[in-house]
Amino acid sequence: MAKISHFECARCGEKLAPATLLNVCPKCAGPLWVRYEFGRPDREAVKLGPATMWRYSSVLPDVEPVTLGEGFTPMLPSRKHANVFIKDEGLNPTGSFKARGLGMGVTMARFYGVKKIAIPSAGNAASALAAYCAAAKIEAHIFMPKDVPMANRIECESYGAHVTYVDGLISDCAKMVAERKQAEGWFDISTLKEPFRVEGKKTMGYEVAEQLGWELPDAIIYPTGGGVGLLGMWKAFEEMEQLGWIGSKRPKMICAQATGCAPVVKAWEEHRETMEMWKDAHTSAAGLRVPKPYADREILHAMKASGGTAVAVTDDEIMAAFSSWAREEGVFAAPEGAAALAAYWKLIESGYLRPEEKVVLFNTGSGLKYIDVFEKYFRKKEQPKSRALGGIIQPY
Repeated sequence: MAKISHFECARCGEKLAPATLLNVCPKCAGPLWVRYEFGRPDREAVKLGPATMWRYSSVLPDVEPVTLGEGFTPMLPSRKHANVFIKDEGLNPTGSFKARGLGMGVTMARFYGVKKIAIPSAGNAASALAAYCAAAKIEAHIFMPKDVPMANRIECESYGAHVTYVDGLISDCAKMVAERKQAEGWFDISTLKEPFRVEGKKTMGYEVAEQLGWELPDAIIYPTGGGVGLLGMWKAFEEMEQLGWIGSKRPKMICAQATGCAPVVKAWEEHRETMEMWKDAHTSAAGLRVPKPYADREILHAMKASGGTAVAVTDDEIMAAFSSWAREEGVFAAPEGAAALAAYWKLIESGYLRPEEKVVLFNTGSGLKYIDVFEKYFRKKEQPKSRALGGIIQPY
């Protein structure tokens, strides 16, 4: 495992001692990156590690992990699209990629002696936090929109978390955490408002490289809400080049969002350096319903530096992609994950991507957590209209 050298602000470059667990940069409130004294870890030694994200222990903090077996999920070659791979994060503990970030975040919170953790969540992050806090014997205080998928509600309550349901969006939940955390003694583990969730998510980047023979793809399409995973992978690629594990090639980092909540797409198309708060955010893909990512500058920078782009897809396009993956690939994806496939279709059609390019699509969670969402959507779409002829309702 690696020794932490310092925390570094992603915006102003301020370097901070790692003796105390921090949230954001005290100078400019920017997100903090963890920097290490790596030594000379051997890439081939990774194969000797467990089939979890902790196989990359040589580039992770030197602590005893709180683990439920997260990470090292399958990289599935598409049966329909040549040169396309599906990274299926739905096979993580609690059914989503959030297990990586929260597993690491809770591990480090326990290491620093934290007793109570609070999080605003659109659903899956709450489930992951509740599970890892149960394993670590830490109090979990969760704030979620009241219309999150049923699975998230049942999970959080079953794990023993303290849950508050909010009549609003994740941004409203975040405001409540911010207002109460000091008085309640909570450590705020919100997206990119602490340094270690990125460290868990960066292991996705290491896995993409390892599973593709230590050669990065031409593009990665990533369903983007808060953007931790995208930034984690971008950090991983930087670290791997520094270690000599890969060369300087980078994949195009492509953000997939829903048309009902697309702050990344809007900022990208308008050539902005920051994002505006999205008004009236709505989509069936709950994890994409993030009106304004905290690390907006950093997301846009990674996209620009990689030659990437951002694509918005409708809920109908998301559900069509969900059905395609289920019927043609045997992958029962979360709506957020299906957005990556819908985005791929659009980018192929527009010519931005070519069929011969190697592309990784991230399915960020299991569709089994969205049964109520799917049932509601497809029932509404299939509802027949009555036909009245001569005052009599005719049979179908």
